[in-house]
Amino acid sequence: MEEKIIKLFTEEFPEIDFSSSDTLIDDGILDSLTITGIIAALTMEFGIMIPYEEIREENFNSIAGMAKMVEKLMK
Repeated sequence: MEEKIIKLFTEEFPEIDFSSSDTLIDDGILDSLTITGIIAALTMEFGIMIPYEEIREENFNSIAGMAKMVEKLMK
């Protein structure tokens, strides 16, 4: 799942190196506008809805966190 997400984000957000950090939000790499774009990309790619309660730092701070959230929501 992580590889699929990295491939998607490489196409959607070529200016961001998602593999450079496991603290993307804490390091200031992601801002709220980018997170909104990430939510839209994940929703379209994986056919999931990301509920408001899942929009929290630990789910978006790393590719691993996003992959875990997507896998959970796909069940």
